[in-house]
Amino acid sequence: MAKKVNVALIGYKFMGKAHSRAYRDAAMFFSPAAQPVMKVLCGRTEADVKAAAARFGWPEYSTSWEKVVERDDIDLIDIVTPPAMHANIAIAAAKAGKHIFCEKPLALTLKDGREMLDAANKAKVKHMIGFNYRRVPAIVLAKKLIDEGKIGRIHHFRAVYLQDWIVDPAFPLNWRLEKESAGSGALGDLGAHLIDLCRFLICDGVGEIDSVVGTTETFVKERPRSTSSDGITSTVKSEGIGKVTVDDAAIFLARFTKADTLATFEATRFAAGHKNMNCIEINGSEGSVIFNLERINELQFYSRKDPDYARGFRTILVTEPNHPYIAGWWPPGHTIGWEHTFVHEVVDLMDCIAKNKEPHPNFEDGYRCQVVLDAVERSVKDGKWTRVIANNN
Repeated sequence: MAKKVNVALIGYKFMGKAHSRAYRDAAMFFSPAAQPVMKVLCGRTEADVKAAAARFGWPEYSTSWEKVVERDDIDLIDIVTPPAMHANIAIAAAKAGKHIFCEKPLALTLKDGREMLDAANKAKVKHMIGFNYRRVPAIVLAKKLIDEGKIGRIHHFRAVYLQDWIVDPAFPLNWRLEKESAGSGALGDLGAHLIDLCRFLICDGVGEIDSVVGTTETFVKERPRSTSSDGITSTVKSEGIGKVTVDDAAIFLARFTKADTLATFEATRFAAGHKNMNCIEINGSEGSVIFNLERINELQFYSRKDPDYARGFRTILVTEPNHPYIAGWWPPGHTIGWEHTFVHEVVDLMDCIAKNKEPHPNFEDGYRCQVVLDAVERSVKDGKWTRVIANNN
């Protein structure tokens, strides 16, 4: 019989729904070495968290994360709150001896991220950060091709994350647009994913990001206040005007410690017509790969080793049983979606807990991403190339 891991989920809106579904589906489609058991859902507003618990399948709810963290019957604390709350919850969970699963970005500040990493390591608990795009089968296939040398020496890493959900100046202010809650705007929310994909896909060969130069812009400086429920889709009555204190868009360049590879990153919430375009292109001496989240089941691959008359980008439909994760799902050609990446995260985390292995990406990866974000912010402020510096003490 598989080990049981009792889960408490802190947060219940956009990411809360995604994580809840993942816990429900993990054992249905896969055979993780440990069985996640949904125990309690936690949130600040009793009526809302009670309704969410009933809808998502949690048998209990609570309005006190502090009490939940201390419960003897909880093994894993899953944090899907705004970033401003990550550090306090994660550090308390580590001190209580709980394993931790935390959404990205890791923390509000670099200092908080370091303290979270140190607390988890000191407590010797398992810790994982929710960079779910590492669990897209096409992305994992891209890494396999890169690691096998199929595209050769890496020259370029090119990444864009384009959304348009706040193009309308009348879209209301919410926590995602306030620095005290979110830390940063498109840079931390979307750019963090791009940085992590860069580290996952190519940094084994080219080294860590060494220096950056960037710029950011806030196109709409003020917005109407409202009691929007999830920061993305819901709009309620206006409650005056508030100041936007984060970036709407960010662009930066990067160099690496081991190679002369060049990287470009762009993250924006003002790309009209793009709903969720997370696109990665990697060019090497022997070929290229391209991934676009809006075509999540496809990977484009170009090889210079193909004969001249047959060269061109080929589209690989990543739905075969021998492709990463796909054997747990449907017959060949039957596609999967964005929500399945969270199932893959849960399955891998359960296996690591059961087998006493370190999950990846973990808080170390989250912190490494955070130091790059910090360097970009310093570069924007100083207007020059800036070294990426991590405190390893």
